[in-house]
Amino acid sequence: MNEKIIEISGVNPVELFGVNEVKLSLIKTYFPKLKVVSRGDTLKAIGDDEEIKLFESKIALLIAHLLKYKQLTENNIERLMDETTNGESQTLKHDDDILVFGNAGLIVKPKTANQRKLVKESEKNDLVFAVGPAGTGKSYTAVALAVRALKNKEVRRIILTRPAVEAGEHLGFLPGDLKEKLDPYLQPLYDALRDMIPAEKLKEMLEDGTIQIAPLAFMRGRTLDRAFVILDEAQNATKSQFKMFLTRMGKSAKFIINGDETQVDLPRNQQSGLTQAISLLNNVKGISIVRFDEKDVIRHDLVKKIIIAYKDQKE
Repeated sequence: MNEKIIEISGVNPVELFGVNEVKLSLIKTYFPKLKVVSRGDTLKAIGDDEEIKLFESKIALLIAHLLKYKQLTENNIERLMDETTNGESQTLKHDDDILVFGNAGLIVKPKTANQRKLVKESEKNDLVFAVGPAGTGKSYTAVALAVRALKNKEVRRIILTRPAVEAGEHLGFLPGDLKEKLDPYLQPLYDALRDMIPAEKLKEMLEDGTIQIAPLAFMRGRTLDRAFVILDEAQNATKSQFKMFLTRMGKSAKFIINGDETQVDLPRNQQSGLTQAISLLNNVKGISIVRFDEKDVIRHDLVKKIIIAYKDQKE
């Protein structure tokens, strides 16, 4: 076990570490094997020598960015943490963070603090709620966890489901049978699977039922055991649908429930079951709730600003 004192010079430590060290807390999530303590304009890092060297190089990178651009956002930190340092990728340095090796050399790993929290909570709990705005990677991270569990033979199948509710459109006017009508709404889940599983293998898994994608109503009467089950767009499930779904959990099952409480598309006379479920199950052992926000947005920078604008308008 080694110890290193790192001097912070040329910048205000508050600008680097954030108010109440919120930025430093984010930085620490990239170095779970290190103990890091801040003291004024110094940092003390305790741990493996190679890990300390990488940490020190990343701190120097953050300071350089702050000196050049006069600001350091959490998005900046996440990008710089994942960038190459001294010819070696941070992603490859921390193999523990990797969820899935996808297609065409894609490495799937959590990119934000709350994505990492979702991974951690799913490993500790059999039922996890991931709640927050669009663009925060809730569904993508959940699918990666499901694919990892299947590849590791922790489960026998993956089940992806969502309520058959339109976001302002009408399913009845779309061509095709129910599956064909629902496929466009399930596209984000298909896209995630295509990133992580070779096309022929995915086709085979969909055909033999190893991976099942179906509307929520089709879950009634089933016992979902040895399965990794993801309920997407959960804010559009009614109270009765939610109770039905939650009681489908069988032995050795993992459930992740994704939703955005601000994007309910149910008719006005129906209440979302998501808010009620979170309230009722908040303190139940074995159930965890991870709340995403605009800081987790990984789409275009404007998406974060749009979410904040709508949030401020409501308040």
